[in-house]
Amino acid sequence: QGVITGIASKFLKPGRALVEPAVTQTLPATVVASSGFDVLSHALESYTASPFTNRIKPANPSARPLSQGANPWSDIGCREALRLTGQYLVRAVNDENDQEARENMMFAATLAGIAFGNSGVHIPHAMSYSVAGMVKDFNPAGYPSDHAMCPHGMSVIVNAPAVFRYTSEHCPQRHFQAAEMLGADTSGAHEDDAGELLATKLSDMMQQTNMPNGIAGVGYAQSNIDDLVSGAFAQQRLLSNAPCDVNQSDLKSLYQQAMSYW
Repeated sequence: QGVITGIASKFLKPGRALVEPAVTQTLPATVVASSGFDVLSHALESYTASPFTNRIKPANPSARPLSQGANPWSDIGCREALRLTGQYLVRAVNDENDQEARENMMFAATLAGIAFGNSGVHIPHAMSYSVAGMVKDFNPAGYPSDHAMCPHGMSVIVNAPAVFRYTSEHCPQRHFQAAEMLGADTSGAHEDDAGELLATKLSDMMQQTNMPNGIAGVGYAQSNIDDLVSGAFAQQRLLSNAPCDVNQSDLKSLYQQAMSYW
């Protein structure tokens, strides 16, 4: 992590642009937020995924899946990406002229992309496919309005507070560390508080960037939950990477908790 931080400090100096400001200045705030929360989710899910040592060793190395679970290599990128998103995501969304924030979010995206390409994501992404795929009449600001859609990063983050509140008991130390890296106030808190700390921090960041208030905010009701569960449970490639077993009853409870947060 020290190496990554050193690289960032060397190349992301005030006044030294890695990209031209115009590259992202014209992006609508909702597009920046959705993309940024996908970055955050890549890092957070990879960091809290089932450890790579839990993977059954295949007979042939070529049979190893791309997603290996949390490991020392992916952890490096996850930690720095979480720190950067905690510091810069809200700024990048709310000020189109904040070049420092936009550049650091690009670097966070690169780090998180390398990390999750090796470790893999889990429950929030698995749940997101149903949320994005079944949306009927939601049209987010800044996106094409000729058809209903829920952008990918948005469809992921609306599930995230509920999921990390749930998974925290299976690796509380990592959830606590993630909350700290995102900038949550952990003074006087203990690892038993990790799930609530992390869920609250995510909800706060969602509110500060005008993200929908859970899946109800993108048009879902209790009557849709069974269909959402069916779609998510089919994503075994992702669910098997979670830090705990996940069945259909668990997914139903998570979607119910993800209906709204504030």
